[in-house]
Amino acid sequence: MSSPNKTHHKHHHSLRSLGPGLITGAADDDPSGIATYSQAGAQFGPNLLWTMVLLYPLMAGIQIVSARIGMVTGKGLAENIRDMFPRWLCLSIVFLLLIANTINIAADIAAMGAALRLVVGGGEHGHAIIFAVTSLLLQVFIPYKCYVHVLKWLTLSLLAYVAVVFMVQVPWHEVLLRTIWPHITPSAEYATIVVALFGTTISPYLFFWQASQEVEDIHDNKGRTPLLQAPQNARREFRRMRFDTYIGMGFSNLVAFFIILSTAMTLNVAGVTNIQTSAQAAEALRPLAGDITFLLFSLGIIGTGMLAVPVLAGSAAYAVAECFHWPEGLDQKAQAAKRFYGIIALATLGGVVLDFTSIDPVQALIWSAVINGVIAIPIMAVMMIMASKPEIMGAFVIKKKLRILGWTATALMLITVITMFIFW
Repeated sequence: MSSPNKTHHKHHHSLRSLGPGLITGAADDDPSGIATYSQAGAQFGPNLLWTMVLLYPLMAGIQIVSARIGMVTGKGLAENIRDMFPRWLCLSIVFLLLIANTINIAADIAAMGAALRLVVGGGEHGHAIIFAVTSLLLQVFIPYKCYVHVLKWLTLSLLAYVAVVFMVQVPWHEVLLRTIWPHITPSAEYATIVVALFGTTISPYLFFWQASQEVEDIHDNKGRTPLLQAPQNARREFRRMRFDTYIGMGFSNLVAFFIILSTAMTLNVAGVTNIQTSAQAAEALRPLAGDITFLLFSLGIIGTGMLAVPVLAGSAAYAVAECFHWPEGLDQKAQAAKRFYGIIALATLGGVVLDFTSIDPVQALIWSAVINGVIAIPIMAVMMIMASKPEIMGAFVIKKKLRILGWTATALMLITVITMFIFW
């Protein structure tokens, strides 16, 4: 029988092992994702909850592949792609990722500004600038060891969406039935929102971020080295990474499930079926579910935005820096990695600039989703090829179960993108 001290130590160790996977998963529920999940619940009620259940193992599987590549090789995804494939492929993927992430940052910053305006008033553009500059300064001037703890605490903001569900009436037996046996509507609208949910949940920037964060953790801990150089640590490190990733992706999909559910039980029931932004979803909730529900939803948008913007900007910076052999890493001083932090600044401030143009934010989100969906397929295929090659992974090539899961996720993304183009 284990002593209380041993049990406490075990739980403390488990919590400390949460990092790249938890932050990656939480960043997936960014304000633009919240808008997509809100639209799914408002338009089709609980009949799209099944997507979050289906996507969980596929999302976890492909994130484990990306994390594994980083842990084994000690290099990020872009650097591995650069070393193994033609240079044009690396440059093309990185360019599209930078464009998609900048558009996504613009949408997220705009949503945060709009959400704060709903709560305290003022101009949303002014709020957006404050959020962008704050995020940028944190990334540049806060040491990685401290900054990663800030991001961990920000994941708690997602619990706002769990709380929202318990403030409204939910027929749980009906929810369970619709999750297992949904009413599927054979229409372009239904197919389009399914594509949007898939593209929002499995996004390329998450692959680059988690792989690079595993590399950051190796650099940050002096006793750690890539597993190719220290194979004796593989069992412990893989166990830690799997725990972290399953918890992170589970948290992400559970929160998405609750966002769909909360809007299904309020907006859909009241006949509000057209939600285009996360701030619009928050505003629509106030007369239906009360001020506290509205406040929680709004604050959740701000918290998730502050979590997602550095992940979007950081993943783009890692990809560009690795592709061009530049010094990179959030553990580096700004002076030592000027171009890396320059990309972070370019993506973040570029997002702010987009918010001051005449570009329709909803259209920007659609184009961001299209680019993400399109480039996810070759990136996932490349990841699966790399993770199966002994010349890259040594003795740590992925096993049959993970190969099946990863290729299934890749095939599913291909089907969703084809479906999207057919309906377009």
